[in-house]
Amino acid sequence: MRSNNPIPIVGIHSVRAALQHGGEGVLEVWLENRRRDRRLAEVAELAYQAGVAVRRVMRDELNGVAEGVNHQGALAWVHTPAARGEAALGTILDHTQDPPLLLILDGVQDPHNLGACLRTADAAGVQALIAPKDKAVGLTAVACKVASGAARTVPYVQVTNLARTIASLKERGIWLIGTTAEAGTDLFETDLTGPLALALGGEGKGLRRLTRERCDLLVRLPMLGTVESLNVSVAAGICLYEALRQRQDGLNHTGVSSKKTTNLREN
Repeated sequence: MRSNNPIPIVGIHSVRAALQHGGEGVLEVWLENRRRDRRLAEVAELAYQAGVAVRRVMRDELNGVAEGVNHQGALAWVHTPAARGEAALGTILDHTQDPPLLLILDGVQDPHNLGACLRTADAAGVQALIAPKDKAVGLTAVACKVASGAARTVPYVQVTNLARTIASLKERGIWLIGTTAEAGTDLFETDLTGPLALALGGEGKGLRRLTRERCDLLVRLPMLGTVESLNVSVAAGICLYEALRQRQDGLNHTGVSSKKTTNLREN
């Protein structure tokens, strides 16, 4: 799915990723007309292979569109993937063969954080990133640039009622684990190997009360220093890669199992 209005993706790496992972969504590539180096030549060749037109423009024109972002002489006009709805999430899960691994972002409003979470979600094999429609950032130009192509590879699902979506996930046997500093259970003592959705809260406020109450288990990330919390994209990376490590290694921890410790559920 695509949005109606094209947006600019800037930077050599981001343009390359757009051409490599979703060339059909790239409308046109702009390259700085005075630069003829190898890196821009490779971008031009990728565009040619994808059947995308290349336009040589002045640096000032690139600067005007990039609005202060370092474009490195390259920019692509793309149709960004449109957010998907709850029905699409059901289709994704119906066609998932491995135990689902989902990421829920409850109220993340910084596009840089969303982009970073999408990028990590792609690397960790997440089937979908779920977020509420209200009080949360969408697939903006900044989010797509930071995602470096992952906005095309990881479905971004926006839902009207996050609590209802969580309930539908639990009906499918997907375990909901939320992160909060007040939790009594450590992330690294938790079994993350089964069908799983990890829920992280937005900047500053964390998980909303209704989301916390609907989680099967709340866990904390150990904090040994003086800071009280981590950036949401950093926390997402830690959680997703711990889940990936357990799934790849086939580990069954002897500590707290999220599947078996029913007395730790939040009611």
